[in-house]
Amino acid sequence: MLTVRLEAKEAANHTAVLAQHIMVVPVADEKKPECLAELVQTVVQGGEFRLTKEQEKWVIDIMLSVTLVKLLLVIYCRTFTNEIVKAYAQDHFFDVITNVIGLVAALLANYVQGWIDPVGAIILAIYTIRTWSMTVLENVHSLVGQSAPPEFLQKLTYLCWNHHKAVRHIDTVRAYTFGSHYFVEVDIVLPCDMPLHEAHDIGEALQEKLERLPEIERAFVHLDYEFTHQPEHARSHDT
Repeated sequence: MLTVRLEAKEAANHTAVLAQHIMVVPVADEKKPECLAELVQTVVQGGEFRLTKEQEKWVIDIMLSVTLVKLLLVIYCRTFTNEIVKAYAQDHFFDVITNVIGLVAALLANYVQGWIDPVGAIILAIYTIRTWSMTVLENVHSLVGQSAPPEFLQKLTYLCWNHHKAVRHIDTVRAYTFGSHYFVEVDIVLPCDMPLHEAHDIGEALQEKLERLPEIERAFVHLDYEFTHQPEHARSHDT
């Protein structure tokens, strides 16, 4: 389907899809500082931590079982090249690390000193903050719709220009990040006397060609008969 621009409703749909392409990053609420303060207070006061033999057995069995399942999921998800599945692998690996640290801290607190358990919780909190902060920094450019590098735009321009002999001019080529892929918008100029069905077929074929590229999530092709007019988006902002 050929389109001129992203309408408001379609943009909302794109936002919903984007939410499926990125990981949900935990956001600290107002109670997190209070919890951390309580953990520090527990360390200072040296609170008691004791598990019965039955409780210890349940803790070890459950934690080891969950950790083993998570580790298998990490190995399985890393066999895929899809970015979403890779995100699942990272999430499962994060669970493996936190489960191991939590189990070790609980056992040391039970057999050595009770303050080791809250110290382990503090380590987990710091590790969580660091891990997800790095994830945010790594994905911030994908979230804000950053423009594609010039080399990629040149590649798109080359494909558009050589797509069909009837292409007279390339008015606009845009590409901006959409998760790990790109949204692409191109404006091509065709002869003004070309029949509609021929122009439609040329534009649709170009759209399909662009969307076959692995980097492109969706392509939008706008057909025009001249390129001296003021851009439509600029006119809409002026009114």
